[in-house]
Amino acid sequence: MQAKALLPRYCVVILSLLCTSLGLNAQTNTPDRLSRIMQSQTLRVCIWPDYFSISARHPKTGRLEGIDIELAHEFARDLDVELEFVETHFGRFMDDLEADACDIGMFSIAITDARAQRIDYSDPYLASQMYAVSTRTHPGMQQWSDIDQPGAIVCVQKGTYMESQMRASLEHADILVVEDPREREQAVMSGMADVFITDFPYSRKVLRFYDWARLIEPPTSMTERPFRYAYAVAKDQPEWLARVNRFVSDIKQDGRLQKAAEANDLGPIVVEAGSTH
Repeated sequence: MQAKALLPRYCVVILSLLCTSLGLNAQTNTPDRLSRIMQSQTLRVCIWPDYFSISARHPKTGRLEGIDIELAHEFARDLDVELEFVETHFGRFMDDLEADACDIGMFSIAITDARAQRIDYSDPYLASQMYAVSTRTHPGMQQWSDIDQPGAIVCVQKGTYMESQMRASLEHADILVVEDPREREQAVMSGMADVFITDFPYSRKVLRFYDWARLIEPPTSMTERPFRYAYAVAKDQPEWLARVNRFVSDIKQDGRLQKAAEANDLGPIVVEAGSTH
């Protein structure tokens, strides 16, 4: 009888210990990101190494360069840790953040509602307008108003803000949607499309390297910069996100953001302190 009476008590004790053990294991598996970075003394930064002026590998030297390469070094210096770059791309970076392949994405990640379902964004630090690219020899594409004309074909990359914006705003032109960003140039050069739509950072590459290209800027009346760029972290890391936002605030106020932007021909799209666009 005594053994039977003690059995429920033993079960309670064992269950309690099991729950405590599981709780400790869960806590161990999800430590505060900032604390873990400081313990490992390494900041792992996801980048896309083909983003001109942002995080690109120089074709001759192989060195990484761009505004976010410079600012990643600044962030690691502020944290007093080593810096490790992890290569990714826009189709995979959210998976990499969720899989703990890196601590932060630093390659001017455009803020979208769809992405915000899976990742958390820092405060924006760059903001851009849209730009159109055509050929210098195209007789009908000289200014922004030439784009939305009957018979015109406008090329956009699938899943981008440019696609949704063109679908919403074009009344007469047709849209050609491509998967790979390099297909945009090919479509315009081959005559399959009259223009492709891009953002400010990529427009710098167009002006520097494509002697066949004509950059068509939006009219001065279009003052809004709809593309807002930020850094990205995995969901539910409030302490880490707060530290990232502190860094963004610091570089806006102490001039490091403006300096890095101007060094990479991005000065006009800096989001200043106290502004979100």
